[in-house]
Amino acid sequence: MREGIHPAYGPVVFRDRAANHAFLTRSTMTSEKTIEWEDGNTYPVVDVEISNVSHPFYTGTARVLDTAGRVERFERRFGKGVGKRGER
Repeated sequence: MREGIHPAYGPVVFRDRAANHAFLTRSTMTSEKTIEWEDGNTYPVVDVEISNVSHPFYTGTARVLDTAGRVERFERRFGKGVGKRGER
């Protein structure tokens, strides 16, 4: 790596406030706030809105949309030809 062109890469704690979950990893992000970690060391902490603990995809709480049912309901309500360019 060339000297002086890359940001500092070091340990950072990311904290998901909504799920009360934190994890230690390496990153180029920095923060003025710090936290004392389980190993007794102090690391910069970055608060995030969502992580794998609170994201619906990972938690299995994602809603599945019934798009086929929606299309059929639309066609019943307004007819099949609506929405096509000039056709009826």
